[in-house]
Amino acid sequence: MKYVYFFGAGKAEGNGQMKEVLGGKGAGLAEMTRIGLPVPAGFTISTEACDFYFKHERKFPKELAAQVKANLAHLEKVTKKKLGDAKDPLLVSVRSGSARSMPGMMETILNLGLNSRSVEGLAQRTGNQRFAYDAYRRFVQMYSSVVIGLPKDELEEKLRTLKNRLKVKDDTQIPADGLMQLVADYREYFKQKTGKAFPEDPHEQLWGAIGAVFESWMGEKAVTYRRVEKITGLLGTAVNVVQMVFGNTGDNSGTGVCFTRDPSTGEKDFFGDFLINAQGEDVVAGIRTPMQLSEMAKRMPKVYKQLEGVRQKLERHYRDMQDLEFTVEDGKLYMLQTRTGKRSPAATFRIAMDMANEGLITREEAIQRIQADDVERLFYPVIAPSTKRDDLAKRKIATGVNAVPGAASGKAIFTAHEAEEWASRGEKVILVRRETSPEDVGGMHVAQGILTATGGKTSHAAVVARGWGKCCIVGCEALDIDYPKKQMHVGGRAISQGDWLTLDGSEGIVYAGQIELARPEPPKAYSIVMGWADKIRRLRVRTNADTPFDSRKAREMGAEGIGLCRTEHMFFKDFEQPEKSIERQLAIQEMIIADTREARQRALDKLLPFQRSDFIGIFEAMDGLPVTIRLIDPPLHEFVPHEKAQQEELAKKIGVPVETVIRRVEQLHEANPMLGHRGCRLAITYPEILEMQVRAIIEAAIECQKRGVKVFPEIMHPLTMAKKELKILGEATRRVADSIIAQHKVKLHYLVGTMIELPRAALLADQIAEVAEFFSFGTNDLTQTTMGLSRDDAGRFLPEYVDEKKAGIFAGDPFQTLDQDGVGMLIEWAIQRGRKTRPNLKVGICGEHGGDAPSVKFCHRAGMDYVSASPFRVPISRLAAAQAVLEEKAAGKKARR
Repeated sequence: MKYVYFFGAGKAEGNGQMKEVLGGKGAGLAEMTRIGLPVPAGFTISTEACDFYFKHERKFPKELAAQVKANLAHLEKVTKKKLGDAKDPLLVSVRSGSARSMPGMMETILNLGLNSRSVEGLAQRTGNQRFAYDAYRRFVQMYSSVVIGLPKDELEEKLRTLKNRLKVKDDTQIPADGLMQLVADYREYFKQKTGKAFPEDPHEQLWGAIGAVFESWMGEKAVTYRRVEKITGLLGTAVNVVQMVFGNTGDNSGTGVCFTRDPSTGEKDFFGDFLINAQGEDVVAGIRTPMQLSEMAKRMPKVYKQLEGVRQKLERHYRDMQDLEFTVEDGKLYMLQTRTGKRSPAATFRIAMDMANEGLITREEAIQRIQADDVERLFYPVIAPSTKRDDLAKRKIATGVNAVPGAASGKAIFTAHEAEEWASRGEKVILVRRETSPEDVGGMHVAQGILTATGGKTSHAAVVARGWGKCCIVGCEALDIDYPKKQMHVGGRAISQGDWLTLDGSEGIVYAGQIELARPEPPKAYSIVMGWADKIRRLRVRTNADTPFDSRKAREMGAEGIGLCRTEHMFFKDFEQPEKSIERQLAIQEMIIADTREARQRALDKLLPFQRSDFIGIFEAMDGLPVTIRLIDPPLHEFVPHEKAQQEELAKKIGVPVETVIRRVEQLHEANPMLGHRGCRLAITYPEILEMQVRAIIEAAIECQKRGVKVFPEIMHPLTMAKKELKILGEATRRVADSIIAQHKVKLHYLVGTMIELPRAALLADQIAEVAEFFSFGTNDLTQTTMGLSRDDAGRFLPEYVDEKKAGIFAGDPFQTLDQDGVGMLIEWAIQRGRKTRPNLKVGICGEHGGDAPSVKFCHRAGMDYVSASPFRVPISRLAAAQAVLEEKAAGKKARR
């Protein structure tokens, strides 16, 4: 089996379509070679070799050694150098590369092939001893930490100690003899820690590096990143062994990272960072604060012009914004990487729109390029416009590079581990670091925002934060961070761990204290691209909303009705007149405590005007759109107090003995309330509750009709499990509704249907459809009852089920993304059987899955009429519904071929 693919001298065995095998980096190097760009030669070990490695107890495939040997010999022939040669050594980088971009999450080793002999040969060939030993110290440091696992911080501390002793700020200021001493210190440290000398054999170095890159695929930071980004189904990482080109040979050399368009705004500007006399990791790691490309254009105009040509060629070739890495060695440009660039949510929409308008891509392709996370993150907060400017001026403590727009407010935390700890307690945190590294990814993910003292817009912190749409400021050089004291000093002010900070990532400004944040208005490109999506989709998108405010907000987000209005939420809160909330609570509690129908009816009579008023507000907000109202669902014990003092207070307010309250609360106790006396079972036992709620709905609808509001009420009974059960409830519903309609002498069309939340209801859907005009799948409970999982308790063990390093049973949390194999099968069965009985049966979904993109696409394929999602997830559902149509068309074309 072929595991190794060569590229170089204008030819490549692979191509850009082979990401699954070569990884993104290897595929990019092969493709750039094929289209004639200046790429150093090398070879890629495939992801299939990594897959074999982990499936066979961390052993390499038997064919791999011979293939690596042959390709290394070919590389030596092409470059006319030999690995480890004492006079003119070939040096290589060994870098990871998966099919999906995982910036900085896996390992890299540079300058491999250096030893005590070849470093002298490199110095003599280049006439630059400082450069040779700078390359050697980097290699020893990387190999020690990446391959052997020695602490990176201890090696960095030796470098800092040397700079302090020499009284220099930058690495570039260390003279050759200082670097020689540093290499000696590193090698001695290596021997003390491992009991062995640092390896001199370059082939031993190479195989150690290949193994380390493979191992990094299952490293904690890589696994965490894949979990956060929901990356699954990949074979592993490829390994790219590439001839080294050097950006640290002097002032005519350098290294950079750039984007073919601005990744923050999406504007068609050439955007990037460049460092003179540096190697690539210096830019990505954020160890030094780089210059912008505009400065490079002044210092190296010929190289910049060539780079501009590469930019245009690659963007036309790939038809997407590209993230490029390059090195300039003694005035000559080399391209080291091209990949689809990570971008902010606003930039995602802008680039998709612009490229469609430019004719680079179609509108359909533009829609396909937007991800659910892009939509969600578009509404991340900004500093509230109402904040006074003079207040901001007083709070301003520092400025840095505005790496990722938006705003964040949280408590300053100085280590990633502690950020995770604080966040797990519900604290909002800002992660503050000198620079971030891939080991910080867990803390970066839970943080509200990220602040670093060094780095540019293409540093590790910026790239990762941008991919997550997370506010980030880098290169804030005024920060003096003291990790041992958990403190930073800036402008004569001390900020200790736990002190509030606010970041304005759009302006690059750091403020002391907590400042009010607000949701931003989406950019123009968002409305345009979402308009394209709405013209394509078949599936309607409703919202889950219980208040007029949420209903209005959902309409702004594009909702086409309400798919779930939870009436029980109204019992506790008056959203229009909060001061009246206590009256609602007392009324529902009085009804529950009552021990006769007459007493319950008196309490329900008090609730009726509140419910009617709520429904009027919601119908007005949804004028002309359908509103599905679920009758009371939770068990009654959730509405009454369980503490003695609160029970005494309630008894006093409703005028009954406290013993009556205590006894009733005890009667309501259930061992398993989720499967107990709740949902439509309450209406069977207490039909007066149903009658009050239906009356409130119908009277509100009639009142709205009189005002000229178009109303389309849909009354939904939750948790049904039998045809006869729903028949009883449906008849009771219609008896009340029709009586009120007749009394008012009006015409009002309404529907009566049910939630499908139990496997039995799904299996008997053909029978239930005889008495139901619509089905709405309550997939939260349907998932619980089908899988035997408690949504509230499964968090204790579900991580084991989705962690690929552990059991890896599920690809994701079934309460976030629908279990299409099991729960999905029941849904498809129920739809087919239900429509066999009632062909015009309206079908939707109202669980949390209605706002999850993969689940929405399943709903489209299953033939549903609509999905319902929380207001701010409505745009995600709109987009996913359009993408489902496009994916269906693509699958059809593929099948016809």
